[in-house]
Amino acid sequence: MFYRCSRFGIGFLFKSQYLTVIIILFMTILTGYAQSGSTTKPALNPPATPLLTIDPYSSVWSFSNQLNGDATRHWTGQPQQLNGLIRVDGRTFRFMGNPSFAGETIVPSAQRQTYQARYVTDKPASESWTSPDFDDSQWATGEATFGSRDGDHTKWTTNDIYIRRTVTLDQVPDGPLVVDAIQNDNYELFINGERMTKVSGVSPIYRLTPTNRKASEVLRKGRNVIAFHSQNLSGPGFVDLGLVEERILNYKPATQTGRRTTATQSEYTFSVEGVELTVTFMAPLLMDNLDVLSRPVQYVSYSVRSTDGKQHDVQVYTDASSELAVNSPDQLVTWRRGKAGKLDYMRVGTADQKILGRKGDDVRIDWGYLYIASTTEPGTNRRIGSLASALNQFEREGRVTDMHERMPRTVSDSLPVLATSMELGKVDNKPVERHLLIGYDDIQSVEYFGKPLNAWWRRYTNGNTSIEQALQDAEVDYTKLKKQCDAFDKQLYADALKAGGAAYAELCIVAYRQAIAAHKLVAGPNGEAFFFSKENFSNGSIGTVDVTYPSAPLFLIYNPLLLKGMMEPIFQYSESGKWTKPFAAHDVGTYPLANGQTYGEDMPVEECGNMLILTAAIAAVEGNATYARQHWKTLTTWTDYLIKDGFDPANQLCTDDFAGHIARNANLSVKAIMGIASYGYLAGRLGDKAREKEYIEMARDLARKWMKLADNGDHYTLTFENEGTWSQKYNLVWDKLLKLDIFPKEVSQKEIAYYLTKQQPFGLPLDSRRTYTKSDWIIWTATLADRPADFDALIAPVLRFVNESPDRIPLSDWHETTDGKHVGFRARSVVGGYYIKMLAEKLK
Repeated sequence: MFYRCSRFGIGFLFKSQYLTVIIILFMTILTGYAQSGSTTKPALNPPATPLLTIDPYSSVWSFSNQLNGDATRHWTGQPQQLNGLIRVDGRTFRFMGNPSFAGETIVPSAQRQTYQARYVTDKPASESWTSPDFDDSQWATGEATFGSRDGDHTKWTTNDIYIRRTVTLDQVPDGPLVVDAIQNDNYELFINGERMTKVSGVSPIYRLTPTNRKASEVLRKGRNVIAFHSQNLSGPGFVDLGLVEERILNYKPATQTGRRTTATQSEYTFSVEGVELTVTFMAPLLMDNLDVLSRPVQYVSYSVRSTDGKQHDVQVYTDASSELAVNSPDQLVTWRRGKAGKLDYMRVGTADQKILGRKGDDVRIDWGYLYIASTTEPGTNRRIGSLASALNQFEREGRVTDMHERMPRTVSDSLPVLATSMELGKVDNKPVERHLLIGYDDIQSVEYFGKPLNAWWRRYTNGNTSIEQALQDAEVDYTKLKKQCDAFDKQLYADALKAGGAAYAELCIVAYRQAIAAHKLVAGPNGEAFFFSKENFSNGSIGTVDVTYPSAPLFLIYNPLLLKGMMEPIFQYSESGKWTKPFAAHDVGTYPLANGQTYGEDMPVEECGNMLILTAAIAAVEGNATYARQHWKTLTTWTDYLIKDGFDPANQLCTDDFAGHIARNANLSVKAIMGIASYGYLAGRLGDKAREKEYIEMARDLARKWMKLADNGDHYTLTFENEGTWSQKYNLVWDKLLKLDIFPKEVSQKEIAYYLTKQQPFGLPLDSRRTYTKSDWIIWTATLADRPADFDALIAPVLRFVNESPDRIPLSDWHETTDGKHVGFRARSVVGGYYIKMLAEKLK
């Protein structure tokens, strides 16, 4: 979940507020971000770089600025390794990943060996509770795991638990120290009094988290105290952890000389031994070709050339780990090789294929198969086997050869990989190019009210379109798609630059693949397009309306059919009789099972307003209200609800539900008013001018009442008649985009002027309650501004967050404005909302 002044201007902004605005604008210039009219391309340093972005399950990223700085990871943070080596004149260098696997268990978790520890549930009076010398004799003793689930050995039902575990070690390894833990919701770990790590979120399976320390630096022979504190904020509480040594296979890193991110491509350049290597990950997510967008195959390409005037003997190695096909490394996998036309392929998947058998948030796919394919040209060789053996053979021989290795086996047993070596021959200053295809066949993608649905690309012939054919099609299309992606990336940047300036264009780039890849495009029950979102690192819901709402601008620009594909399951859910309430549902299930709402609480005003506004936006983009006509009865029911209960909302959640329940929410009231106005707008598009006039006038009358109830002099309040509070009124943006003129222009002008006095280093807070924010809403709010300088001033800190956040993870939309740290959420589709300014230009 969404867990300028004109006639008010000059006089209003004098004194402290005027000074604050000037300081903000001055700091923006100093930090080098785009100003009004600026076309200078600012630096872009994405917090993580997308490598493979097929769907919410097949989504691999580099969390490091250097492609060879760390293991590549699934967006959830679990290692899903793609490793790359280049061999130049017999010397081997690492350009991708940091090949490693779990080694010796140092301190076992309860999953491996039972243990007892001391614990309390009240915060210790002394801050030294983590110290080895602390006296914990008065603490209770319990056996791990600690939690409120049926299988937990020691009951823990409070918000907090503090645990001290004493272990005696005969020896301490020298390798990197990794934590092996489960938790709900958070834990922080101390070893011998020294803080090691803090982890947020829920992980019901044991998950490895690096400490970035060597085991020998923090552990010692003899007695050690492992102390950890866990919090439970909601749901069942549980915690347990152990310590593991990570085995890293050391290869000298190639020197990364560049990193470039565009909408559809991530490009890295390396310099090594007189050779330049360019590695490009291409995701052809082109929304004018849904067959290609849905096809679960993407590309990694290599271009190598000499830079010192000499010829060099070069080979390139790539492996993809079986981690990409499991939820956790204790699962058994099998593999095989095959041919598809001119391609050789390797595949790996779980031995126990439970299709659509796992749902939830922090989970990874464990059905279907990972494929690696390449042409059968001479000098290209393949091997399926252990990571270490494949790497070692390439280092020795400059190639890999197929070996018969034992299977099935667990991923944690020597880490089976699909390895490919490519002989490039004698390389001079003319680039030599090769590419690989990486694909994932999920067999069936989503279940919708008990019926398994096929991915869009295999919707024909009763879903029998084969992955082998998809791989062949992808190979045939490679050159054409490369040209199309290059052209699209260039055009998208130019359009974003024109709409909002250089800083804004960079934000659009970093949002593009993330927004699309957090969805799955499938064929619905009647062959229609369903485009299901997954609430990544939120609660795992599928088809959430208030995730669709902020995501919508991207899809309204490039293909409204995809937005309809997000909304259609909700419409059909209501119209089937399975959802009987007079307002829109929040979701249709928990990904990938869309069998009905699973979120525990309704958001009636929120979701009705969202669906009405987005239906009007589709009509505005398409120039007709045909889609609205299909669902007119349902839209009327939801409008009636808003008229009755929307203007002065009762105590309820809105899309920003992480902020808690709130009554008389002024921004939510704006949504209700805009929902009613949207209904009137749609009626007019359908030729019902009388109804259009009635509902537009009703909305304008409510807007006038809203201004009185929310008035706080120089701004409008967070909740009605609550002076001294404020909030971003991002829902107002649709009044501007749809040209409805429901609210007087002075409302947004006044708000923008006030917001500029509330900026923090990393953005505008969401409201007066806390200093955290939602970056998508900031961009919606900024789009209310009429002056480009005001838009730029609100956008610049968001780009600063992207570039400087200490949390190098796939882009989070919920962050702290004071220090740039992420608060929660990552890799979510809502960053499609960054495109609201481009949508405003389109609707002009």
